[in-house]
Amino acid sequence: MPVLRRMVHEVHSIEIGAATQYEQHQLMVGRDQAEALFADPALASVRVHVAAPGDRARIVAPLDVVEPRTKGSAGGVFPGWMAPVNRPRGGDTHVLRGAAVLAAGYLPRNQEGLIDMSGPAAERSPFGRTNNVVVEFDRADEATWQEAEVALRRGLLRLAVHLADAATSAEPDTIEELAPPHRPGTPTGGLPRVGVITNLQTQGAFKDVFVYGRSMTGSLPTLFDPVEVEDGAVVSGQYGHPALRNPTYVHQNHPVIAELRARDGQDLCFAGMVLCPEPVAQADKELVSTHAAWLCRAASFDAVIVTKEGAGNADNDLMLKVDALEADGLTAVALYAELSGADGTGPPLVAGPRSGAVVSTGNYDQRIKLPAVDRAIGGAQLRIADADATAAVEIPTAAILSALSPLGAGWLTCRAEQELADQKLVGQMLGGTA
Repeated sequence: MPVLRRMVHEVHSIEIGAATQYEQHQLMVGRDQAEALFADPALASVRVHVAAPGDRARIVAPLDVVEPRTKGSAGGVFPGWMAPVNRPRGGDTHVLRGAAVLAAGYLPRNQEGLIDMSGPAAERSPFGRTNNVVVEFDRADEATWQEAEVALRRGLLRLAVHLADAATSAEPDTIEELAPPHRPGTPTGGLPRVGVITNLQTQGAFKDVFVYGRSMTGSLPTLFDPVEVEDGAVVSGQYGHPALRNPTYVHQNHPVIAELRARDGQDLCFAGMVLCPEPVAQADKELVSTHAAWLCRAASFDAVIVTKEGAGNADNDLMLKVDALEADGLTAVALYAELSGADGTGPPLVAGPRSGAVVSTGNYDQRIKLPAVDRAIGGAQLRIADADATAAVEIPTAAILSALSPLGAGWLTCRAEQELADQKLVGQMLGGTA
C-alpha cells in the first residue's frame, strides 16, 4: 500500500481579504472567491465569516467541519466528491493545520449545538482552538432541504481545497508520513495486533456518513485502509448529537488511528481498521456486529478499539460489537460518553454482558455556564437555551460540538482520587451509608 505524506502548514491567524493567500502562517480568505465556490441553484446566498481562537464569538448551529487540504495539480483529495476513486493513492497532501471550514445554520434533524471561541466551551471543543472560516447560507425557495445540504457539502469541500491550494508553494512546517497498517502474517515481534472498528451513522437524510461519496446504509462492514480515511475518503453528513458528532475534520485526523500508528512497534502492532454502518433494525445491528467480528478475526486482529457516532441506537451497535468480538476471543475496548445525569451520579454507561474495558469521553449531561459573547454566527437565537445567541447561558456539555467525541477528539480529562468524599458518594449510589 502507498505511503501518504502530509505536508503540514501551520495557520496561526486568519483574516478576510481581497484574495486568498497563505504567508508566514497567516491565512487570508478572499471573501468573493470563497462565496463563489458555493454557487448552486439550491442556495439563494452564502456569507463567509472568520472566527479565531480568543475571539468573543459564538458559532450557533454548526454543521460539518472540514480541514483544508489539497493535492495540488495532482488532484485526488476527497475521493468520490472532488475526485474519482483512483488507486493506488497516497502521495503528498498539503494540510492547513490550525484552520477549519464549516457551515452553520438550520437544517432538518440538525440538533442545535455551538462552538465558543473563548471561555469554558472553547476549552472543550476541538474547534474552539482552530482558525475557522464559517459559512452562513440561505436555501433557495424552490430547492429542497436535501438539495441545499448537498450543495453545502460540495461547497465546503471546494473551499477546503481552495484554501489549502494557497499553501502549496510554501515550505511545510513539518512532514508527516502515514504508513499503512501491517498485513496479516507480518512478523510482529510478539506484539499484539490491534485494530479499530469505526461505526458510521446511517439513519437517512441529515444523519448519514459517506464513504467515497456513497452512504454505507445497507452495507456490510468492510476492511478499509486507514490512510484513505485520513486522506478524505470519509465525509460526514450527520447532524445529530453535537457533542457526539464526528465531523469530516475528525475523520481526517482520526485520533484512534493516529495513536495506534504512533505506538506501532512499541507496545502494539497496528493491524488495520473496519468501517461499519449503524443500521436501525435490531436484526441488522446483530448481523453487522457478527460480520465485523468475523472480519477482525480474518485480519488476525488480537484486540480491537470500537468507536461509534451518536447515542441510543449507537450504544446498542457499540456493545453488540464488543460482545461479538469477545465471544470470538478478541479483546475489545469501547470508547464512548456517559449519560449519567447533571451531577454524574446516574447509571453511567450502557454495557454488554461481555464488555470488560470501557473508556469514557465525558458526561453528556454535565451542565456548563458560558459567558456572553460580542457576536454570533449562524443564527440570532440559541434555541437550546431560549436566549439571544450572544447571551450568557447555561447548557449541557451535549451541546458543545465534538466535546465528547467518540473518536477521542475531545479535550476532557479526568483525575482519579481515593478520598473519603468519593467513598461517601459510592455508598449513596449503592443505597447505603458511608
